[in-house]
Amino acid sequence: MKRSIYVETTIFSYLTGKPSANLINAARQQTTNLWWEKRRKDFRLFVALPVIDEASNGDPDAAAKRLAVIRKIPVIGLTPQASVLASFLIKETPFPVNAEVDALHIAIACVNQFDFILTWNFKHIANAEIRSKLEILVESQGYRLPVICTPEEFVY
Repeated sequence: MKRSIYVETTIFSYLTGKPSANLINAARQQTTNLWWEKRRKDFRLFVALPVIDEASNGDPDAAAKRLAVIRKIPVIGLTPQASVLASFLIKETPFPVNAEVDALHIAIACVNQFDFILTWNFKHIANAEIRSKLEILVESQGYRLPVICTPEEFVY
């Protein structure tokens, strides 16, 4: 059976965004597109309502591009268990207040037992200092933290 991936919002931003003049962002766009073309079919992809909400924000044309891609991916509902876990993570992890949605992404992926969380969010999700604490906290609540990774880890 194919492994499952919770696809976080930043992936769709890099996938559908205008080519960036910033070297790092341009490389991430290229890597995301390469993963999308070559590897995404090797996995079962999922999103949740917070991804749709975030992707809907900003420039209307850019949002429409993101949402067009997201519409083709199954949507996981928000459960009370995920909300409780997200609240716990916000209280116990060094997330800033504005990172509540990032805690929700992680909680949804944990509660639904995904294999991976695919993201380019290094500030709150793919962050080595936070991730080590997340693993302990998530396990203390009876869940397993999915592998948090970027498309680059599947391409090279």
